Amino acid sequence: MNQEIYLVGLNHKTAGVDIRERFALAGCDPVAAGLVHDTGPVTEAMILSTCNRVEFLVVGDNSLDIPALILRFWADQCRQPRADLDGHTYCHAGGDAVEHLFTVASSLDSMILGEPQILGQLKGAYRNAVEKGAAKVIVNRMLHKAFSVAKRVRTETAIASSAVSISYAAVELARKIFTDLSNHRALLIGAGEMAELAATHLLSAGVRDITVVNRTLSKGEELARQFKGRAMPFEDLPQALLETDIVISSTGSPTAIIRARDMKDVMRKRRNKPIFFIDIAVPRDIDPDVNGLDNVYLYDIDDLKEVVEENLAGRQNEALKAKGIVAEEVATFLRWRDSLTLQPTIVALLDQGERIARKELRRSIKQLGPNPDPQMVAILERLAQSLCHKIYHEPISYLKRRSQEEGSAQRFIHNARRIFNLDEETVSDDAHLDRKAPLSK
Repeated sequence: MNQEIYLVGLNHKTAGVDIRERFALAGCDPVAAGLVHDTGPVTEAMILSTCNRVEFLVVGDNSLDIPALILRFWADQCRQPRADLDGHTYCHAGGDAVEHLFTVASSLDSMILGEPQILGQLKGAYRNAVEKGAAKVIVNRMLHKAFSVAKRVRTETAIASSAVSISYAAVELARKIFTDLSNHRALLIGAGEMAELAATHLLSAGVRDITVVNRTLSKGEELARQFKGRAMPFEDLPQALLETDIVISSTGSPTAIIRARDMKDVMRKRRNKPIFFIDIAVPRDIDPDVNGLDNVYLYDIDDLKEVVEENLAGRQNEALKAKGIVAEEVATFLRWRDSLTLQPTIVALLDQGERIARKELRRSIKQLGPNPDPQMVAILERLAQSLCHKIYHEPISYLKRRSQEEGSAQRFIHNARRIFNLDEETVSDDAHLDRKAPLSK
């Protein structure tokens, strides 16, 4: 069986959230589910399932329609019609599959270019594949190489050095002002999607104490539980402001909920301890006059958007450098993969030589008479084995050298198999003759 690498999947570019939800496969065991088997059409697999993508990385028999097999398995596991995947999926094979994986790991295919979460999700998917026994030689090597590629991209480019979402930019701004956020308390006003994203980034930045204030207390409590924080009723907002250093506000209020006159009293009770406001609501939650108070620092969504747009442009430039790194690493991996296909040829060459040596050895021993000297037999056996390995040493060394050359490995392996007839093809005695020339009499 000749094996090939395949990657089949869908993502935020090819499918809406309704499709992505229906075909999510978090925690799927490809071995227990029957997809992966040592002697089956698919011998290795890893499944990556996140809110923005579901992808199968598999090693399978290239004489079969592996992508079609994957799509059927996928639909069956999700108990959804196979036809509902049509128009939403993509398939890559060989080098294209390797390139796609490295691109994903480097966050060049993410909704937010350069975001760090995908690498952690990829590591989780790989860990699951290893634990289930679905990741073997090729998938193991591919994933370790993918992780090193991602590290190179982050080290050698600035693709992840700046904020490119409003919530992330807000937290990065807070980090610049306070440096170490682990010693500061954060307050989220509102409990919607923006607040949830901000809470995620706050935790990643080291904030340990998060309070949520929301008009609907139960919704605030739900968000607070998710991030191991606490919730307070909306009417307790003045008290919450006394106890916090960083405030991120994202409500749907049509008018300002925090005014300068309210903050004067708060700041007096805080003994003028600095407080940092990030207003990411539209319309604004915080009266701009608040910024005129001593030790009160207010940034609104327009301030952050400007930062985000500048950073997005910068990331696009860095992405070009990152793609060059990916291309270089894909070539390196493919050379390694091609060297794998060399191993069966080397084994076949040595097996062939040893078979010939044993056959000729038996003939020679018979010529020594009915009771040959055991010491002489042992010497002849060592001689036969040594000659076999020495004769095949140069052809094998030549194949190894050629396998490192771009695009040449398969050609030289194919020629070697034909020259030594390793596939035991039937060759006629006159196969060497030129068919166009007349046979000599």
